Amino acid sequence: MIIKNMKYRLFFAALIVATFFTQAANALVSIDITRGNVDPLPVALPYLVGGNESENDLGKAIMDVVEKDLESSGLFKSISKQAFIQQISSKDTMPSFPDWRQISAAALVTGGITTSGADEFRTEFRVWDVYSQQQIAGKSFTTNNKNWRRVGHLIADEVYKRITGENGYFDSRIVYVSESGPAIKRIKRLSIMDQDGENHRFLTDGGDLVLTPRFSPAANEVIYMSYISGIPKVYIRNVDTGKTQVVGNFPGMSFAPRFSPDGKSIVMSVESGGDSSIYTMNLASGEKKRLTNSQGVIDTSPSFSPDGSQIVFNSDRGGSQQLYTMNSDGSGVKRISFSDRGRYGTPVWSPRGDWIAFTKMHSNKFYIGVMRADGSGERLLTESFLDEGPTWAPNGRIIMYARQSPSSGNKQGAWSIHSIDLTGYNQRKVKTPMEASDPAWSGLM
Repeated sequence: MIIKNMKYRLFFAALIVATFFTQAANALVSIDITRGNVDPLPVALPYLVGGNESENDLGKAIMDVVEKDLESSGLFKSISKQAFIQQISSKDTMPSFPDWRQISAAALVTGGITTSGADEFRTEFRVWDVYSQQQIAGKSFTTNNKNWRRVGHLIADEVYKRITGENGYFDSRIVYVSESGPAIKRIKRLSIMDQDGENHRFLTDGGDLVLTPRFSPAANEVIYMSYISGIPKVYIRNVDTGKTQVVGNFPGMSFAPRFSPDGKSIVMSVESGGDSSIYTMNLASGEKKRLTNSQGVIDTSPSFSPDGSQIVFNSDRGGSQQLYTMNSDGSGVKRISFSDRGRYGTPVWSPRGDWIAFTKMHSNKFYIGVMRADGSGERLLTESFLDEGPTWAPNGRIIMYARQSPSSGNKQGAWSIHSIDLTGYNQRKVKTPMEASDPAWSGLM
């Protein structure tokens, strides 16, 4: 495996993954995750067992990450360790399944941890279906000590996948706009963090306004709009090196950029003469193609379908801001939302291709909702003073978005990031060090 990304080369150069023999790959614990208000599944998460105090401390820290990840999904409930009847004394301890059934555990994770003098550690873990009394997953990781949080996310992803049948989303990152200062002199900095809010850092110093950051498919670059030159333009920034370059360098404004699914091109809006049209640009050749061309119209917020064959965008060509789809070459434009239901914006296609998330404005309220690609099946998931800018988790199950609270007197309402399950349940506030807006989720790392 060759990893060119500098930061993650360190991780994967030291990462050895081995899958243990799984006795019954199909014997998964079955839960219904297609409906709302799911009763969380009880899981037992003993700490990873080490051979000394420092290894035990590291094993505890990793499993604390696993527990937090799984519980944050709303689909799992960690059983109190004080209720455990059997104590897991080593990575090779065989579960006494009646003891775990007695405390209502449906699934169990066991494992161990060993460290070396080279600032590395090895983790081994197994996932057990308590009722079928069989192992349903097992892996090992060897990596640098600095990567212990990622190991926790990877374990949580494996547990999530084996139990629900869907891919996890915990080993991923969020790029967003960090906000501070008064309304008339707002400071907006490009920021990045793990999906659980940890490992936060600023990518820009706040000297120039930044908006609408979006990850590349490889998650090593971010595309966004900035006023670096005094005119809003689209830039690409390498997350690790900080190298930044303008994209296209159009004479007017360029904004609302997104990568294509293969990362070889981008789609964005370009302003000219009061109109706003959608363009694509090949990143290798610089070749540009105009996809929409209507007089007196604002076409913006384009987003590719996962297979790259279609683009969804919002436009006022019909008199009010609505959602449209078209083929990736600009042909076959089709309206999928309608003005009698309100105004629609910021559409983004689910990674699974089954839904389009959007912002809706109706009767002085804002909503985050989803609809099918043909406009059918519209469902509203949130309602508030101001919700906007949805972004999908890598598995297409969770939506993150920005929310502003109402103003109070002369004080402007605060911005924060929230997430909600596709079913409309498990709404949570995402922790950030200061106010936050414009979130965008990466794919799995």
